[in-house]
Amino acid sequence: MKISYTLNGRAITDEVTPAQPLTEYLRSRGCLSVKRGCETSNCGLCTVLVDDKPVLSCSTLTARIDGKKVETMEGLQEQAAEIGGYLADEGAEQCGFCSPGLIMNIIGMTRELKHPTEQQVRQYLAGNLCRCTGYVSQLRAITRYLAEKEEA
Repeated sequence: MKISYTLNGRAITDEVTPAQPLTEYLRSRGCLSVKRGCETSNCGLCTVLVDDKPVLSCSTLTARIDGKKVETMEGLQEQAAEIGGYLADEGAEQCGFCSPGLIMNIIGMTRELKHPTEQQVRQYLAGNLCRCTGYVSQLRAITRYLAEKEEA
């Protein structure tokens, strides 16, 4: 089937198979920040933004992006690097495997929620699994990032 969509600011028309997971499709297009983790919608590693909302690409069919705007970390490198700096400064970046999905969710959260409370941040990021940090340093980094963005 033929789909048309925007990927990281570029208009694309492509032929896709109806049952292809978005994760596989995006990786085949060079978006290697889209990680494979659980492939059951439980870890958040495969998060991308579709029309500014975080979506788990392992459980989304590629056909569903027809007519939509898709963003991966490859298209958001400046903002992703900035957030990554906050994570590193707070010791929240140990192995880094979960970072792309976490960062994509943080970007989605900042687009959707204005002045989120700590509880809202926790709820928004609940689907991101990290086996290294215990989440305290991640929450500290996110809180600091949001506070400094508000001041700017």
